[in-house]
Amino acid sequence: MIRFEYASDQSLMVYLGDEINLETHHRVLKLLRLIEAQPIPGVRNVHPAYNSMLLVFDPVDQEHSNIEHTLAAYIGQLDSIQLPPPRVVEIPVHYDGPDLEDVAALHHITPRRVIELHSSAEYVAYFIGFVPGFAYLGGLPEELATPRLEKPRKRVPKGSVAIGGSHTGVYPFETPGGWRLIGRTPLEIFSPDRADLSVLRIGDLVRFRPL
Repeated sequence: MIRFEYASDQSLMVYLGDEINLETHHRVLKLLRLIEAQPIPGVRNVHPAYNSMLLVFDPVDQEHSNIEHTLAAYIGQLDSIQLPPPRVVEIPVHYDGPDLEDVAALHHITPRRVIELHSSAEYVAYFIGFVPGFAYLGGLPEELATPRLEKPRKRVPKGSVAIGGSHTGVYPFETPGGWRLIGRTPLEIFSPDRADLSVLRIGDLVRFRPL
């Protein structure tokens, strides 16, 4: 169900579904592509998420009702939008994280089985958030869904591959974090010196390759 909410005096949230699934994700992607192709005057930033999108606008140039009216027209076009095939990004991983054995113990499996399950799945980059370059990757095997740490770490090393709930992700640089660390990648996920900044983009398919 599509619905709009005023998030602040200069932002509007549009919800494109009530669940986290590929169908809703594709609607988010299609709306993002439309906005990129036909920018809405006065909109400063667009923040897509699992099933929603936040639009931040200049209140001097725009107002909520105008943004909502334009978005409603765009949403009416979504069925006619064809998405290109997703990029496939492979991330090499040393599976030697400090929480690997704990994750295995919680699920009554071996660390080797954790590695097999994690590296055999194909993940979807639902959106980029938390910090620049951090992609929330859906598609984690149910057998590996693991609660976050009760007490987050003050420092998570750059390149850490982690599990948080039913998702996995890679910390692009050192930052606090509460996800379970199962490995690390030598791949530079985010760099301010690159044209694309981040290796991962919303809509990518991601695979992990054990090293």
